[in-house]
Amino acid sequence: MASDSIDNRRPSDQRADHNDDRRADHQSADHKAVVREEFTRQAEAYAAAAPIKDPDRLRRLVEAVNPRPDARVLEVATGPGHVAMAFAAVCREVIGLDLTAAPVAIANRASSERGLGNVRFEVGDAEHLPFTDGEFDVTVCRFAVHHFENPARVIAEMTRVCGVGGSVAIEDLIASEHPERAEYHNRFERLRDTSHTRALPLSELAQTMAAAGLEIVRFHSDRIVNPVDLWLANAQTAPDRAEQTRAMLEEDLRRDLSGTHPFRRDGELYFTHRTATVIGRKLARK
Repeated sequence: MASDSIDNRRPSDQRADHNDDRRADHQSADHKAVVREEFTRQAEAYAAAAPIKDPDRLRRLVEAVNPRPDARVLEVATGPGHVAMAFAAVCREVIGLDLTAAPVAIANRASSERGLGNVRFEVGDAEHLPFTDGEFDVTVCRFAVHHFENPARVIAEMTRVCGVGGSVAIEDLIASEHPERAEYHNRFERLRDTSHTRALPLSELAQTMAAAGLEIVRFHSDRIVNPVDLWLANAQTAPDRAEQTRAMLEEDLRRDLSGTHPFRRDGELYFTHRTATVIGRKLARK
């Protein structure tokens, strides 16, 4: 059995793999720098955005997870902390973790103003969670998977730090199951916000969660109707990129290219984000 660990490939092949790993690490570091830049700039607007702070949407997520009162909860990519604070209202202890310091500062300020003593916020990397295996009863991530370069790695980390029988909950934008339509959607999302990577089709999200060792126990879908001008303003999209984004949505309105169903109301352009909440139960390893 010891021979299984010996690498018998040619040195040139080994160097190629090492270089691939280094390139992947470099690309990941570059993307995380973009995320920090975007969400430092967007922090206040994002925290105040109606779909992000909507109390009904927050309540539905907490009720779908249905955590025990003594549960310890981790929110990954917490942003301004709305989700973490919603769980803190019904659970024993909550930690919110985010890559970017600016929204963490907003979350800490908001939790202090509310007098919440059972929630804290930290800066940290979702791909390398600084917690031990099985430390939490619930791990949750909302509206962030489409910013991850490696969603499978983050979901695996969320699963690792969740205890057996615990819940891993993800709410995110979803893209079409048809690749060309999904790519059109993701192209205009990336124009609007350079930290966007890819909204996943629902089937891929569920399969990624299953591959991490989760059994899907419930899910529901929803939608968010976005006025395009406000959506662009919240991201502080550069004028040339905003113009290209509007042009793609206008073309989508004419030709039905993405599944986001752009439309006009009183002369204003809108489109629709489809969202899904998927909750998995962590299985014991065999």
